Amino acid sequence: MLKQGMAGVEKLLNNTDKSFNKEWLHQELSGCTFKDERIGKRFKTVCEQLWSGIGNPIPLACQDWANTKAAYRFFSNERVTENQILKGHLQSTKERFLATNGYVLVLQDTTEFSYERDAPELIGATHIIPNGKDVLGKNRRITKCGILMHASLAVTTEGLPLGLAAIKFWTRKKFKGTNELKKHINPTRMPIEEKGSYRWLENMKRSTTLLKDAKRCVHIGDRENDIYEFFCLSQKLGTHFVVRTCVDRLAGDGGHTIADEINEVKIKGLHRVEVRDKKGNISEALLEIRYKRIKILPPIGKQKKYPELYLTVIHAEERGAPKNREKIIWKLMTNLPITSRKDAIEKLNWYALRWKIELFHKILKSGCKAEDSKLRTAERLTKLISIYCILSWRIFWMTMMNRCCPNASPKFALTDVEIKILDQVINDDKSNELSNYLIKIARLGGYLNRASDPPPGNIVMWRGLARLVDIQLGFNLAMKIVGN
Repeated sequence: MLKQGMAGVEKLLNNTDKSFNKEWLHQELSGCTFKDERIGKRFKTVCEQLWSGIGNPIPLACQDWANTKAAYRFFSNERVTENQILKGHLQSTKERFLATNGYVLVLQDTTEFSYERDAPELIGATHIIPNGKDVLGKNRRITKCGILMHASLAVTTEGLPLGLAAIKFWTRKKFKGTNELKKHINPTRMPIEEKGSYRWLENMKRSTTLLKDAKRCVHIGDRENDIYEFFCLSQKLGTHFVVRTCVDRLAGDGGHTIADEINEVKIKGLHRVEVRDKKGNISEALLEIRYKRIKILPPIGKQKKYPELYLTVIHAEERGAPKNREKIIWKLMTNLPITSRKDAIEKLNWYALRWKIELFHKILKSGCKAEDSKLRTAERLTKLISIYCILSWRIFWMTMMNRCCPNASPKFALTDVEIKILDQVINDDKSNELSNYLIKIARLGGYLNRASDPPPGNIVMWRGLARLVDIQLGFNLAMKIVGN
């Protein structure tokens, strides 16, 4: 599968339009359509300014009052939606997907963007936090405002992000915790369409519709994605999933559970993995692997509505008790065939790639600083975050290109001018490959490039890209002065 996946990445590079590499932002936005051409032009200008000043507030990225005012008008324009902003990127994701071979992982996760506002009702509630005690000694709580985002990120089995395949934004007028809701309703009896967890099913529908090849998609989710309706929908759509489970469902004839069956299975293999504790110390964990295809029954209150399913359950439990960290216990469920230890380890490795969508969220918040914006309403913030999603994908893509395709030509990611600037700023005699130029960008962001250092991460990459943009601006100004 690794060879098949790498062949898919090579196919992607060979089929990539050269204009995409030279003017990636224009290509990424080419599928966006607005009824008013002036809005479309302003949209591209705003994206260019935010990319050039990535991580900076809107006034600093726009440089002057005229451009800043125009950007604010764009975000407040009721004729502009996040769907229009992301339409071109979603189309480009589809093209990159079709240019690959083999399975592609569709990682799903939810994140929230928190803000402090004098008028929080203009944005919406996300959660309630304690805020000390009042004069009578009673606990005080305040409601934080913000926006929630559920995203589906398509990545190859080597971890190269192809782009977003589906995305959903929403806000709450009021926030009630799960325990409070259980006092008023029975969540197990509610139709899935009325639950917040329906977003997992919505995104699977949208992503499979976009990508057009459901059999190649493997939807990866954490324990929040342990939803029986999700498993049934996957079967209906003809797609695949690997989900970490938290519910011990009824199995077989209904007289026992999944845990009862899997506990009777003998260990079918061992797998060694490297893990880090909270202090960053690396250790090795030895996992005992069990797997079995099991007949899974629907929840008791929904047995008339949903069918029984035959799914494969994988249990990977660490042998012994580790020090300074929690013991690894992974319980996964999939509708993919597993006939050997190698197949089971492959699915474990795929699930381990789920953290990449958390890295994507980190770039959004720490690199683009999406939570530092001072825009006042949820509608305006959603449009800004949508643009940041495109820019964050690009940073993430360049970081992973260095690891997945180090020997590719630098022109697959950089313009000729950027290559020349990097050659002048960091002059070395190393190879003329993509990996070397991406490391040069990372060095602009503070990467030391010592022999023992791991490959550069997203933080040094976005710092380096920001410096490269500034250097290129100076280069362009110098060319104009010399030309005059």
